[in-house]
Amino acid sequence: MRLRTIGLIGILALGLLAGALPTEAQQAGKVYRIGYLTFVGGGTCTSSRSCSELRQGLRELGYVEGQNLVIEYRSAKGKPERRPELAAELVQLKLDVIVAGAGPPLTRDLQRATRTIPIVMAGVFVDPVKAGFVDSLARPGGNITGLTQRASKLHAKRLELLKEAFPRISRVAVIWRPRDQKQSMKEVEAAGQALGIQILSVVVKRRWGDFESAFSTIISQERPDGLLVGPSSFMNRYRAYFHEFTAKKGLPTIYSQSRFVDAGGLMSYGVKVSDLFRRAATYVDKILKGAKPGDLPIEQPTKFELVINLKTANQLGVTIPPSILYRADKVIR
Repeated sequence: MRLRTIGLIGILALGLLAGALPTEAQQAGKVYRIGYLTFVGGGTCTSSRSCSELRQGLRELGYVEGQNLVIEYRSAKGKPERRPELAAELVQLKLDVIVAGAGPPLTRDLQRATRTIPIVMAGVFVDPVKAGFVDSLARPGGNITGLTQRASKLHAKRLELLKEAFPRISRVAVIWRPRDQKQSMKEVEAAGQALGIQILSVVVKRRWGDFESAFSTIISQERPDGLLVGPSSFMNRYRAYFHEFTAKKGLPTIYSQSRFVDAGGLMSYGVKVSDLFRRAATYVDKILKGAKPGDLPIEQPTKFELVINLKTANQLGVTIPPSILYRADKVIR
């Protein structure tokens, strides 16, 4: 009787194992295909800092290129007219997931190209609800989810840092895209009023020439003594220009992204972008494991960094107070 019982148990165990093996083998042999669309960046994922961060985040979760992962990388290389074409190209590849870089137009082009393939936003600059990407932050609905760089009081904090570093500042020009101005103008004006700063708004539309004309006018007529540059992949293309122009005018400037400071800008305060792209990998992982993008809440930023370039401060002939240097996450000397 005992032998018979053991035999039955063994048969049942083998049956369960046999039932499990095909699924496990299929998962082990599965090669996931992910798309990545960016506005600016190199010709490959490894030459793009943001895509490299995503790639590293995926590796930490067990997805390795050449083994169980293929990344179809596409960069518009700063050409807006190429975005829709590249979005359609990725959709035609019938990928498992597509990751959209930080620029809101990337998400919009992908949204127009597909309503079925899951799309993960890797930190859009705008409110994704107001932009029409999702129904709500808690329950996105549809095929889009991910992260946003939008966080309340960031522009106010930047003004505070600028004022603390340069107490005599009383007129600050703010450069931003139309959508960002619409969403943040009241916040910035309220912060400016509290700090005794007059806000001079400069809106960048479609062409860089539009900005140069507007900015030259405001510099010559309004004469700001400080500058705040809002987040935009469009303006990110002109990091070197901003450094050259502000250095020439001796204009203390605070940016929304650290890459401006890496390129020679004075200081920045904003979301830690590398963290966003690594966090995007967790969304990809959940979707590949069966989660619906519409059920995954949009994540708002929690990590911020203050970066200061002392080389630039020396070029401008200004001194950054120790109170700010002490709080900096990174100081370029």
